[in-house]
Amino acid sequence: MESPSHNRAEIRDFLARRRAQLTPEQVGLPAGGRRRVPGLRREEVAVLAGVSTEWYTRLEKGHISGVSEDVLDAVARTLRLDDDERTYLFDLARAAQPGPATRRRRKAVEVPPRVRWLLDSMTLSAAFVTNGRLDIVATNALARALFAPMFHSRTVDERGRPNFARYYFLDDGSHAFLDDWDTAADISVALLRAEAGRYPGDRALRELVGELSTVSSAFRTRWAAHTVRIHHGGVKCFHHPDAGFLELTYQPLDLPLSAREAHSLTIYTAEPGTPDEDRLKLLASWAATGSRKPEPTGD
Repeated sequence: MESPSHNRAEIRDFLARRRAQLTPEQVGLPAGGRRRVPGLRREEVAVLAGVSTEWYTRLEKGHISGVSEDVLDAVARTLRLDDDERTYLFDLARAAQPGPATRRRRKAVEVPPRVRWLLDSMTLSAAFVTNGRLDIVATNALARALFAPMFHSRTVDERGRPNFARYYFLDDGSHAFLDDWDTAADISVALLRAEAGRYPGDRALRELVGELSTVSSAFRTRWAAHTVRIHHGGVKCFHHPDAGFLELTYQPLDLPLSAREAHSLTIYTAEPGTPDEDRLKLLASWAATGSRKPEPTGD
C-alpha cells in the first residue's frame, strides 16, 4: 500500500528542496559544467547513497512506504540533513506505513492538575504548555501577563486559547511585541512542519495551515521553504506594553501527556542580576496581585 497523496507531496517537496540546496563541491563531486537547475542531480544522490537512480527517483516522488531505516539513513547522510531534518524524514516514513495506527484520529488531551500545580509553583518564571499545533493550553499567571498581547488578540480561538502561529501571521501587533519577528515567525513555521511530519492526518493542523496559507503570504513563503525545527531554545526579546523591554531566556521541554498528542512545557526566565530580571519580577508582582499595571520602565 502506498502512502497517502498528501504524505507523498510532503516527502517529494522536502527531499527535492534539500537536494537543491547542495552543490557538487560540497559532497566531493566535480561541478560538471553548467546545470539547468541548482543543486545535485538525482543520480548523484543515488550514487552517494548507494542505491539505484530509479529507486531514489521513486523515493523522491514520495513512495517511501517499506523503505528500510538503513537506506533512509544513507539518504539523510548524503543530503546532509541535521538531526531535526533526519527525525522529520523518519517521521514521514513512519506515517506512510499502512496500518490502523496511521488512521486513528487524534484526540485532545486535558492538562492534568499535577501539571497545572507545577506551572503555578513557578512564580518568577513564565511557564506554559503548548500542543504540537502551537496552541497555548495551560499557563501560569506570569505567562499570561508576559503574553498579554497574545491573550488579548482577536486571533484567540473560541476557547480563549492563543496560538503562536496565528498571532504572528494574523495580528499586525505581533511585529511591535516581538523584537525579532522574522526569527520567531521562522521557528513557528518550522515547528508546524515537524508536527505535520509526525501527524500528517491531523485535521486541525491541516485547517490551521490552510487558514494561514490563504491569508498570509509571509506564512506561505515560509511553509514552501520546508524548513524543519524540533528542538529549540535560546533568547527572545519583547517590547512589553507594561514592563517595557525584556530579554528572556527560554527552554522548551517535552511533556509526555499522551502517546498520540505532543506537548511541550516552555519556561521563560531572565538572567539573574539584570534589569530584565527586575522588570520580570515587577510583572510577576503585578500578575500575582492583580493590581494595576506596573509603572513603565525605560528600555
